[in-house]
Amino acid sequence: MELLRDRRAEFDEAGVEPMGISRDSPWTHVAWQQTLDLNFGLVSDFNGDATRGFGIAFEFNGLRDVAERSAFLIDERAVVRAAWRYETGDVPDVDELLDAARALK
Repeated sequence: MELLRDRRAEFDEAGVEPMGISRDSPWTHVAWQQTLDLNFGLVSDFNGDATRGFGIAFEFNGLRDVAERSAFLIDERAVVRAAWRYETGDVPDVDELLDAARALK
């Protein structure tokens, strides 16, 4: 999340509105935003609809419908133009995300 925060200007220049989404509660997101001084929105998928809808749900340590770490590039018509999945400990490659966004312009 800090990478998105720190490189927000580059996302703006690419015409991208970064957003985080997780199964955490809205109250947890408020704490994350305040603690990390985030400059983008966080969306709670507390009920798991987005996790299941994007096909990224998996079972982790006995918990069902945990979201795989992933990134999606969605255009202004709500069409998914690109998708990436990462291992749990991996950090998304922000340069790759930005390059994909710039290629859509």
